[in-house]
Amino acid sequence: MKKASLVVCVALALCSACASRAPTILNSPQSIDLGAFRVYAGDGRPASLPELVTALGSVSVLLVGEEHDDSIAHRVQLLILEEGLRRWQPRPVVLSLEMFEQDVQEVVDEYVGGFIAERYFLAASRPWSEYRTAYRPLVELAKARGLRVVAANVPRRYVDMVSRMGEGSLEDLPREAFRFLPPLPLPAASAAYRARFDSVMSGPAQHDDMPPHIFDGQRLWDAGMASAVAAALDDRPDALVVHVVGGFHVERRLGIAQALLKYRPRTTFLVVSIRRVTDPAAFDVREHTGLGDFVVLTRE
Repeated sequence: MKKASLVVCVALALCSACASRAPTILNSPQSIDLGAFRVYAGDGRPASLPELVTALGSVSVLLVGEEHDDSIAHRVQLLILEEGLRRWQPRPVVLSLEMFEQDVQEVVDEYVGGFIAERYFLAASRPWSEYRTAYRPLVELAKARGLRVVAANVPRRYVDMVSRMGEGSLEDLPREAFRFLPPLPLPAASAAYRARFDSVMSGPAQHDDMPPHIFDGQRLWDAGMASAVAAALDDRPDALVVHVVGGFHVERRLGIAQALLKYRPRTTFLVVSIRRVTDPAAFDVREHTGLGDFVVLTRE
């Protein structure tokens, strides 16, 4: 997925309202070719997963930005979580996911806590279509290890509403809706983030029926996830929160990263950007420098 399409999911979503242990998909040498990805520091210096995991010891949050249809990225994420648990427990670890909306948190808690069967969890939690192959391994690992799983996303219906009607429309919602929304007013976005968003939206992701307040919808999306991460840390200040999300929301320490600092100013975090490329051994200085504190390139 190239830069121009990194936010196409935003446009499409807002225009059309787009066992005892997790599956050990990384434990077999055949399950992932280690040549299928390379880890770099943000400046392009060759790095490693052990170096990345070691760096987690000095922060409270890991923001992992992915391309949602990158199967290698999903395996790398699982490996990071597994290695993080091995290295840092008994420090509490919390898994936070864009892939579940905040109004299904109770259902997520019931499943991860072992109270309901998976078929009822899937029927009630509105999982993404690729859940079974992409995100189930993360959830199952969390379930097996007793981790809290945060349904971090704002309900899509509110993102759609704000994209059509603007941020002010939130004030007219019933009181009950505010349980699933970040504190208002939404944090202002930086000029750099707005410029990056506009650049992508003016490319192939542009649609004639683009909602008039689509950037307000993006701000709500980011703020909702940032406030969910902040709340998880307020509950467990000593925890490491691992938040998995689409790359555009966190790359270059923009979006969620900036909103998080508005809600919890002294929060320390790392951004890991996972990008799919033709050759993971070729770090493009112009394209990849500064995408994250670490950049993982995966093979197409």
